[in-house]
Amino acid sequence: MNRFLLIIALLLINTGVFAQVDGNYNYSIGIRGYSLMQLPKIAQQTNTDDFNNVWLSGGMLKLNDNQMAFRISGHYLYKRDYSFNNQCETCESALGNLSDFSAKLGFEKNFNYSILQPYFASDFGFRSTSFKGTVKQVNTSSVKKPYSLNTSKNGGTFTPVLGLKINLTKQVSFFTESSLDFFYFYERQETVLGDAAETRTFAKYYKFEALLNPISVGLQLHLVRKN
Repeated sequence: MNRFLLIIALLLINTGVFAQVDGNYNYSIGIRGYSLMQLPKIAQQTNTDDFNNVWLSGGMLKLNDNQMAFRISGHYLYKRDYSFNNQCETCESALGNLSDFSAKLGFEKNFNYSILQPYFASDFGFRSTSFKGTVKQVNTSSVKKPYSLNTSKNGGTFTPVLGLKINLTKQVSFFTESSLDFFYFYERQETVLGDAAETRTFAKYYKFEALLNPISVGLQLHLVRKN
């Protein structure tokens, strides 16, 4: 019994040592080491439910104010030779270069300042996704020639976030987040057919997508200790 009480006392002391980890620092810099995320749909892409593994593509700056923090975040992703099925699994195959960029501003609310620190956040921002490549028929017996596809999506985002920080030291934290991007955008699609006249078609849309980001992990550095 005495040994059990001693363990509890040591845990309470250890928690107290790490208390006010973020609250004692004015700024935090975060680096996203890994993310599992959905990307915006391209044209009539069929595999939109697929998740993409993304490494070292984002960062964050936080201004700490007690249990509330204002956060500026962003990410940039460029994928060469990005491929997907278009219209249906056996209809068309697209191959090209994809870029995805976002910049967000929001706030973060911590529930405590212990070693394990859950929090929630809300971010508002801008997102831009573009693809440029070639689309071919999957059926090689088809007489339809390959054509060029150039698409872009630009619009606003609202992102609720749930997260957990593990305070490794007073100045270094490990974090993991799950979020959902609500993306309202203007989409532009341009195709150039492979016929002799190189027929060009153009279409534009206003659409909405909800994109799930199940997990994102990284490190935060807490800087400039408060007086």
